[in-house]
Amino acid sequence: MNKLLLSGCLLSGSIVAQEKPNVIIILADDLGYTDVNYFASKITKTPANKQYYETPNIDRLAKQGVAFQQAYACPLSSPTRSSILTGKYAARQGFMTATAGNANTYYVQGVEPPAGFHEQDCYWEDKAAGQSALINGTTLIALPSGQPQDKGRDEITFAKAMKDYHSAFIGKWHVGGHGSEGYQPHNQGFDEIAYFDSGSSPYYNWQKTWDRNEKHFPKMRQNELIQGKAGVDKGIPYLTDDLTQRALDYIDDRTAQQGGKPFLLYYCQFAVHSPNQAPDETIKYFENKPTKGWKGQNNATYAAMIKHLDVSVGKIMDKLKEKGIDKNTIVIFMSDNGGITVGKGGDEVPITTNTPLKGQKANVYEGGIRVPLIISYQGHASAGKWSNIPVDCNDIFPTLLEMTGEPKATHPIDGQSIARLLTDTKNKKKGYTRNTFFWHYPLTVIYKNPEDGLPFTPQSAVRKGDYKLIFDWYGRLRLFNIRKDISETTNLAKKMPAKTNELFVELINYLEKNVEKKYWPKPNPAYNPVKELRKMPYIDLYKAYKEGKNIAELAN
Repeated sequence: MNKLLLSGCLLSGSIVAQEKPNVIIILADDLGYTDVNYFASKITKTPANKQYYETPNIDRLAKQGVAFQQAYACPLSSPTRSSILTGKYAARQGFMTATAGNANTYYVQGVEPPAGFHEQDCYWEDKAAGQSALINGTTLIALPSGQPQDKGRDEITFAKAMKDYHSAFIGKWHVGGHGSEGYQPHNQGFDEIAYFDSGSSPYYNWQKTWDRNEKHFPKMRQNELIQGKAGVDKGIPYLTDDLTQRALDYIDDRTAQQGGKPFLLYYCQFAVHSPNQAPDETIKYFENKPTKGWKGQNNATYAAMIKHLDVSVGKIMDKLKEKGIDKNTIVIFMSDNGGITVGKGGDEVPITTNTPLKGQKANVYEGGIRVPLIISYQGHASAGKWSNIPVDCNDIFPTLLEMTGEPKATHPIDGQSIARLLTDTKNKKKGYTRNTFFWHYPLTVIYKNPEDGLPFTPQSAVRKGDYKLIFDWYGRLRLFNIRKDISETTNLAKKMPAKTNELFVELINYLEKNVEKKYWPKPNPAYNPVKELRKMPYIDLYKAYKEGKNIAELAN
């Protein structure tokens, strides 16, 4: 009998566990695909010692597990986190984007939402009414947890589903309405060790910010803000290192409890999200490193932030070995979206480069949604293998259930277990059957489109097989053969109109069936094309499609 994933046997296509493994999920923030040496080496054929960044520990994890060449996330943080937690597409849940702490929701303003809206839906003030062709769709900012105001919605997280586990959370939450009561980690099945419900955090002197209980919005229907907790001060000045120590302490604590439940640690570092801050000595090391400038990577502070993240991964791995549980612990490492090449709109210093991938965080080019993903389970996953099968962040939820022998989800999810790919990395046995993936980002975003240097307009996308269609709601269609054209340089939309129309129809059918219209962009009735900065006209392709027109022929 083949050794498959768990220490058990295969019966009727399911895995029966003799001993449940522990689980650690390490989620990095804004870490680009080629920010990791292992992935950059595979894609650029440049050895790690010739690159600028240093990720020897993440590479070590990859060499003892399976690294996924084509793993996808959402373009931004909160949508990916909601998808990982629930196994569902973020757009189907209402998570369209990541928001700052000043996000204007019905809840924070103490306003009863209109019919069909959740009180944790955002509403925007359109400051460019006559200049933008499209009005932004809204977004949900708190993952429904069965509160009365959720009106029957209760998203089942993997922590709720994995009842045999002690589940704990450390780090960045960002799916709780920025401190809204009822939507924090403890409401979603986790023991809170230290966390902050926000998109970013200072890396120094963060404790008062995390422990704040004074409401930012006085009209919030709660007595005090519940946005996080810093935990007992450990005297560690740098946030990444502090969270690392808390993760190590948690492992120590759980392994000391003889006969206790197996543990699941969801460990979400803020690294390498802005603000760009790192210890001076680490920055100095990278300032003087001879390979500075490789592939356009010049930001020593960012390189230092990656270094501390990588050290964190190494310390986790070493702790598991020290405790004798390294071979009975599943370790998953992933980033929540692609790397950010420059700050807001290009007004800040360059951060990283995603080449050969196109684009960056907050768009649906490969640079925004393709991320490093590694799954290690020693003795149960093919060590050092590189799987080229496309997979998605919403696959994590069902994968955890299968690998730990927990009952399969009985409610509808979008993900599919990729557990079989850990031993059949080329999917020869067809144990993983997904070949179509969807993305939806219904907002104009300040980050610049590489095509025209102007802010990205709302985008949706579908990948089916080797082909990916990007629908820019401004009226542009881009079709790429991703397997042949990883850099998305050759637009096939006009050359392959049948494929373009086919994928457009599939994308629209998905959106109409699964995404509420409040989460769609819509034409701006006050739009003045005379003020348009783009050198091509706005075309309402959705309206044209509903009128029966040939979309591939009509599009920009």
